[in-house]
Amino acid sequence: MKNVEILSVGPMYPASLEAMERDFTVHRLWQSKDKPALLAQVRDRIRGIQSFGPCGVDAKLIDALPRLEIVANVGVGVDAIDLDAAKRRGVIVTNTPDVLNDCVADLAMGLTIATLRRMIPADRYVREGNWPQGAMPLARKVSGKTMGILGFGRIGKAIARRAEAFDMRIVYHGRKPQAGVSYKHYPKLVDMARDCDVLMVICAGGAATYHLVNAEVLAALGPEGTLINVARGSVVDEPALVKALADGTLGAAGLDVFEAEPRVPEAFWTMDNVVLQPHMASATHETRKAMGDLAVANLRAHFAGKPVLTPVA
Repeated sequence: MKNVEILSVGPMYPASLEAMERDFTVHRLWQSKDKPALLAQVRDRIRGIQSFGPCGVDAKLIDALPRLEIVANVGVGVDAIDLDAAKRRGVIVTNTPDVLNDCVADLAMGLTIATLRRMIPADRYVREGNWPQGAMPLARKVSGKTMGILGFGRIGKAIARRAEAFDMRIVYHGRKPQAGVSYKHYPKLVDMARDCDVLMVICAGGAATYHLVNAEVLAALGPEGTLINVARGSVVDEPALVKALADGTLGAAGLDVFEAEPRVPEAFWTMDNVVLQPHMASATHETRKAMGDLAVANLRAHFAGKPVLTPVA
């Protein structure tokens, strides 16, 4: 397959990248100092793209590659890929579901615990030498709380299983109730926010969910409520979130994602009621390797004339 040329538009796990480069001729666009020049040089030979999460594949790039057959994304979210343009061109799009469920769910619960128990301020309290001057203010209990999950797919269910181990009550919001799911379903997100202590955001990004968590939802969650976002920054109205946290409308937030990554609103930097992560939910050696390996497996399958393993519907 070395005669097949692949355009790599975003980083992937080193061992997976090495495996891809053993099988294919790979052009690392994301490392190029002159991307337009590289693209002009190879555009007529590129038959596949390997992308990574937020590293987008827009209509302009798709249309610039006349022989493009497949986009293999390293990540489950494909909101940065123009699916309409791919469909119009007959380009297959694949992602890497399931292999990242555990790590994303683990971090979601870690953020929940760290935010409610105020673990980051507590760490700073000790490091700054404040403990001898007196006890730190009390935090909030995790077990027994109600977690409302926005986006009850594979990862949402994995989070629910972990939350249940902490004796949390689980409810969820989606377009319709899911068959075989015993948890209470809320047709309206604002109603669920009003009834839960922790709002866990784990839905897909894109136009359909843009600012779904708005000022009204944050107000419904309330001054004792906590927002956790491990989905996409675009799902939450970030200016409304900053305001709600600053004026006490919302109690706290744990955030792994932001609207304009890697730029984060400076207002968050000084807030003790916010835990910040640099989009780390799937960022473990084991999971990033599994994601990269699955993307490479999709490329291998396609160019061997076989069905891809994880096509995007």
